[in-house]
Amino acid sequence: MGGSGTLISVYPEELTFLFELEKPCYCNLKVVNNSEHHVAFKVKTTSPRKYFVRPNASIVQPWDSCTITITLQAQKDYPPDMQCKDKFLIQSTKVAASTDMDEIPPDTPHAAIHGYITCAQFNKEADKVIEEMKLKVVYTLPSCGGSDDSSVSSLGSRSFKAASDDLMMLKNASLEEIQTIQRLKEERDNMLQQNQQMQRELDVLRRRRSRKGDAGFSLTFAAFAGLIGLMVGLLMSLIFSSAPADA
Repeated sequence: MGGSGTLISVYPEELTFLFELEKPCYCNLKVVNNSEHHVAFKVKTTSPRKYFVRPNASIVQPWDSCTITITLQAQKDYPPDMQCKDKFLIQSTKVAASTDMDEIPPDTPHAAIHGYITCAQFNKEADKVIEEMKLKVVYTLPSCGGSDDSSVSSLGSRSFKAASDDLMMLKNASLEEIQTIQRLKEERDNMLQQNQQMQRELDVLRRRRSRKGDAGFSLTFAAFAGLIGLMVGLLMSLIFSSAPADA
C-alpha cells in the first residue's frame, strides 16, 4: 500500500526499518510518476543526521519511476518503547520537458544535484504548484527463530518494554541475585534436556511397539495360511485315495 497524489505515488506509505543496535538499517522507497509531465521531487526529513537518502532529489520522466534508498545510521540505543517520531516529507512539482537529469554532469555530488533541483524547480513562485506527501517511520525488531525449544522465550518474541525491564532488573540486581538467576536458568535448561530425552525414548518405544504389531500380524497370517494349506493337502489326499477304490 502506498500514498498517491496527482503527480506521484509513493510505495510504501510507511518507512519500516528492521532495527538492530550498532547496525545500519535500509528501506527502499519507490516514487512513481502518475502524469504525462516531467516531475521533480526532493526528500526532507525531521532527522537529517540519522538518515542517508540517495537520491534525495531527482526528476522522473512521464510514467516512469525512481527507487530511493534510505539508510538509518547505526544507533547505540533503542528508542523508548520502540516508537519513532521521525517524519519524511516528499515534495513534487511539474517541470519543463527540456529539464532532465542528463543535463547534470555524472560526477556532480548529491548535494549539488539537490541544490540544483531545489533552486531551479522548487522556488517559491506564485503559480508554482508543489505537492507534499508525508511519511512516518516505523521500527521493528528482528524475529528470533531457529530454536528447537518452543518453550524458551527470546527477546525477539517479547515486547521491547518487557525486555528493557528485564535488563534494568539485572543491572540493579546484587551478585547473589544474579547467581540465583543463573542457577535457575541452568535448572530450567536441565529440565528441558530431560524432557527432550524422555520424548526421544517415547518415540523409540512407539516405533518398537509398531514393529512388534507388524510381526504379530505376520505370524498370524502365516499360521492361517499354513492351516489352509494343510486342509487342502488332506482334501487332495482323500480324493486321490478314494479314486482307486472306485475303479
